[in-house]
Amino acid sequence: MESLPELPSLTHTEARERASLLAVERYDIAVDLTDLVTGADFKAVTRVRFSCRRPGSSTFVDAALDVLSATLNGTPVPADAVGGARIRLDELAADNELVVETVQSSTSQGEYVRRSVDPSDQEVYVWTSFEPDDARRAWACFDQPDLKAPHAFTVTAPAKWRVVSNSGGPVVEDVDGARRWTFPDTPPLSTYLPVITAGPFHEVRSERAGYDLGLLTRKSLATFLDRDADELFEVTAQGLAFFGERFGLPFPQRTYDQVFVPDMGGAMENYGCVIWTDAVMYRNAPTHAEREARALVLLHEMAHMWFGDMVTMRWWEDLWLNEAFAEWACHWAAEAATRFTDAWAGFLASNELAGYAADIAPTTHPIRQAVDDVAAAAAGFDMITYPKGAAVLKQLHAFLGEDAFVEGLRGYFRKYAWGNTTLEDLMAEFSEASGRDLDAWVHGWLDTAGTDRLVLEQSGEGTVLRASGPEGTAPRPHRIGLGRYAWQGDSLVRQRLVTVETTGESTPVPDAADADLVLVNDEDLTFASVQPDDASVQAMVDSAAALPTAISRAVAATTAWDLLVRGELPTADVVRCLTGILRTEDVDSVIEPYLHLARDAASEWSPDAQRDELMSHVSDTCLVLVENPTARHAAVRTLAACAVTDEHLDRVRELAGDDIDLRWRIQLRLAEQGRADESEVAALRRADPDPDSWVRELAVNAARPERAGKEEAWTAIVDEHRVPMGSMHLIRRAFWQRSQTDLLAPYAERYLTLLPTLHLAGMIPSLSVSQTLFPRAGVDAAFADRADDAAQSPGVSPIVARSVRNGTDQLRRVLRARGA
Repeated sequence: MESLPELPSLTHTEARERASLLAVERYDIAVDLTDLVTGADFKAVTRVRFSCRRPGSSTFVDAALDVLSATLNGTPVPADAVGGARIRLDELAADNELVVETVQSSTSQGEYVRRSVDPSDQEVYVWTSFEPDDARRAWACFDQPDLKAPHAFTVTAPAKWRVVSNSGGPVVEDVDGARRWTFPDTPPLSTYLPVITAGPFHEVRSERAGYDLGLLTRKSLATFLDRDADELFEVTAQGLAFFGERFGLPFPQRTYDQVFVPDMGGAMENYGCVIWTDAVMYRNAPTHAEREARALVLLHEMAHMWFGDMVTMRWWEDLWLNEAFAEWACHWAAEAATRFTDAWAGFLASNELAGYAADIAPTTHPIRQAVDDVAAAAAGFDMITYPKGAAVLKQLHAFLGEDAFVEGLRGYFRKYAWGNTTLEDLMAEFSEASGRDLDAWVHGWLDTAGTDRLVLEQSGEGTVLRASGPEGTAPRPHRIGLGRYAWQGDSLVRQRLVTVETTGESTPVPDAADADLVLVNDEDLTFASVQPDDASVQAMVDSAAALPTAISRAVAATTAWDLLVRGELPTADVVRCLTGILRTEDVDSVIEPYLHLARDAASEWSPDAQRDELMSHVSDTCLVLVENPTARHAAVRTLAACAVTDEHLDRVRELAGDDIDLRWRIQLRLAEQGRADESEVAALRRADPDPDSWVRELAVNAARPERAGKEEAWTAIVDEHRVPMGSMHLIRRAFWQRSQTDLLAPYAERYLTLLPTLHLAGMIPSLSVSQTLFPRAGVDAAFADRADDAAQSPGVSPIVARSVRNGTDQLRRVLRARGA
């Protein structure tokens, strides 16, 4: 693996000291992209004006790249003041101007400055992404969130390129065979929010409700963008209208661009110019779940325009103010303002489960936690910050009520727009709007780690809800619903929703006896691991499909999954519960999440002796679902992944027809069995319009029970860095096959040797690679112990260590389920 230099991590103490000393007036940054057509150099000249509250003091500016020159107030900065990713600045005046000329040449990996070459036409695209502290890798800056300032960009780029930045309406001039793009000033922004993206983009624009909306992607994906542009514009306009009204502050800029770029993982909320992975330019007609997931990401990043961009946390211990809020807000907006009106049910059946898994792992942490330096902050971008945080905010929203919650947010934005805040600032606004003291809520839910356990017990003395906190701590107070269901014909009908507020370790539950099923946490009102009484567990497994609403069925499905993860329910029961729901489910938002859970339970969590039987059961369920037009495509995809018998494979071939995506999936399944058709794979490469179809071939080869294919995939990820972030999940599933234990064992050992270097490419790549290459086969419990030890070795970054330890916790749980 090509290594990038180790960089110092800004500490909270250093950030406080620098913020107390400086006020940044503005950045004027001239960027030259012309070398990047064939070369690697991203060139920048930064002019930053700032004041010093204590003239004569010293500080430093961040510059994690090659510094060609630096002058402070017209005087060259001494050579010995430059190095270690910082430039020391001595004898500051009351008002200062710093000019730094830099070059970043490491543009072939990482996510700070990325030069990507489209393999289909060799066109070059360039983009930047800086969270949490990678702006220093692009140009010199005071790289911390509470030193906000306007940014003005002048970008010189090849003549045929389109350049997009945060502010719209650039002035474009021809200059020496190139073009110069001069952008208006941005509002005051934290240094991680500016962006430059450039290349020969395909662009679609639309006027919606007074906004000039833009969508851009590489030319080779033009047909896919054109296909989906109307829906993307629709959701964008709906989101801007909804958030502007609910927050009492319309988005203040006329242009709002979204650029879909290669080689990126996820999306980034740069003000006025969101960049996404172009994996969401689906190469095949997207399923409902894919369209909903894309809409939620769109709304998540849009929510950041207010919560993160206009108002920014002072330091990274309040990272949740960004991520948990945006994750909650995107579901809130989706259900209220878009066609995706069952988004919360889908959230419960997918992301919230990931939050529970993270919260019971040994790496659990409070939603809000002390952060000593930026490296520790990067490790906080996880499933506790995102889905657990969103679930907790959903609970707070219900606790305060819509009106008080919205009034608190409006007060927050009125008071703090374009400034920096802390958690206490937000909670003060909620308290004022609602009249409630939220100190206990903050301590219990934001400052305390782990998941409470709520167990329903029936006895001759009545029904009791037993509560326990994580690791023996006192349980939090919960407002929870218990649905009392009885059979009426073939349906379970809720006779009553019993809502209780738990107090201590034991809370009586009225009117819950003699029910056919008592559903604990009905309506998903709290974040807790729940266990119904024994009779209800059996009824839930057997009859979850008979529950009357999507949310009640989702509570049943996720309760069963949680019991599996905790080793309290056999895999076969979980598969039976999920497939039972799937055979009659009519809510599109949950069908694909249930299919994913059923496939994972059958293929990964099953005992060896039951695996084929359970996968066959999932396949049979898919054959029922193909009769549902809206679920058909997702069902055929799952059938292709789970087909066991020749009859299943014949049927999936028949259903796939000429669909290239489905034909690839069939070859992947055959490759797992050592039966892939070489001529069919070659024909698919020729016929596939996807410029990244080579990744599908790589996955097929990686799935084969052969060393050559494994080695090819490993090299593509580890040494060549050429697998797109959005395709890592495909390679992961293909590579780690349970039936290839002996072949895979050496790769597990090689994984451990990589750990000290994985963080060097940046936050998202290190997360993606550490998760993709974490062994899912060819390992045992002893490997989990060695991996835990390796994760805590010197040189392994916090973000990689947490990823590995989460993986070992999951591995131990899977191995326990397989051995049950």
